[in-house]
Amino acid sequence: MDPLTILCLASYEKGHDFLREAKRQGCRVFLITSLSLKDVAQWPRESIDDIFYMPDQDKTWNRNDTLLAISHLARTQAIDRVVALDDFDLEMAAALREHLRIPGMGETTTRYFRDKLAMRMQAMSAGLQVPEFVHLLNDEKVRQFTATVPTPWVMKPRGMAGAIGIKVVHSADELRAVDNSLGDQRSYFLVERFVPGDVCHVDSIVWENQILFAVASQYGHPPLDVSHRGGIFTTRLLDRGSSEAQALLAKNQRVLAAMGLLRGVSHTEFIRGEDGNLYFLETSARVGGAHIAELVEAATGLNLWGEWAKIEIAAGAKPYAPPPPREDYAALLVSLAKQEHPDTSGYTDPEIVWRMQMPHHVGMIVRSPRRERVEVLLEEYVDRVKQDFFTTAPPRERPTS
Repeated sequence: MDPLTILCLASYEKGHDFLREAKRQGCRVFLITSLSLKDVAQWPRESIDDIFYMPDQDKTWNRNDTLLAISHLARTQAIDRVVALDDFDLEMAAALREHLRIPGMGETTTRYFRDKLAMRMQAMSAGLQVPEFVHLLNDEKVRQFTATVPTPWVMKPRGMAGAIGIKVVHSADELRAVDNSLGDQRSYFLVERFVPGDVCHVDSIVWENQILFAVASQYGHPPLDVSHRGGIFTTRLLDRGSSEAQALLAKNQRVLAAMGLLRGVSHTEFIRGEDGNLYFLETSARVGGAHIAELVEAATGLNLWGEWAKIEIAAGAKPYAPPPPREDYAALLVSLAKQEHPDTSGYTDPEIVWRMQMPHHVGMIVRSPRRERVEVLLEEYVDRVKQDFFTTAPPRERPTS
């Protein structure tokens, strides 16, 4: 029997562990990536059978050219799976599956995991609480929104990931000015009520519509605040037995059922408002970014990239179950650093299990069986990193790597 052939799309450098696990499972692994990464990215070449490069403009590929290029490849290579390793590749992967008639998530379902407007509308129709929002499309509906929903508002691009491209707006005049500056691009944005509160996330493994693994965590400061005001990015696992964690897991189950995730991995975010309610913010059909996968692996032993590869290979035709997770606790800290190569050798606690290796960045993960120990270390390290390394940069309009 011929080995399974997996075509992976990565406009940015992501998913090394997915590629390694797919090869470890005996698959032929093809990678399509951006031409601008050709002499920059450090792909695990030993796990890739061949790499193909798409001409790109800021990591964006021409859709028709990509369809034609992969169709040409399919003349000589039987492609069994198409996998998007980054959020920005989900729509292209869905289009390729539709065009080549390859099993997997199609374009309609992909919208629920990629388009912030589509996912909000779907969540609302399923009875989930979402902040009041309006599509930046119909003038009268926008006027009704600004007349009835108190400021501040948050303007979000429908197709970006995380906090990229998000703007906080404080008045109707300010919104009109931003709206006018968008021109014909305004329909690619939405506006929603800003809900202050703690932002939490649930990271999941799904198999045949069943959540087989999920863990709830909470950011130290909302990613939007870190992106716009500067600060140190942190997140840590919540007490597994707490009412907070259990409520998040229950909401996450409702979200993924509403969006129709059949199998794969997901990163879903909620905000706990000052009124005590959990509001749905966004979800995804991918591994969480910002080194959250490393956080989950540190606490549980589960590598979400590797488990995702196993799921894609099994594809409902073979049995799958994740290994039993550990139940340790962990916290993640990431900061911009004023030094090009920050020296963290002075941080010597044995609970440190991961250190970030990236110019002008400092990052660490701490792990312990005791949640209280993790909290103490995280608080201490935030203060120390502020003194030793911390610096700021303007918010990003697009990803930088």
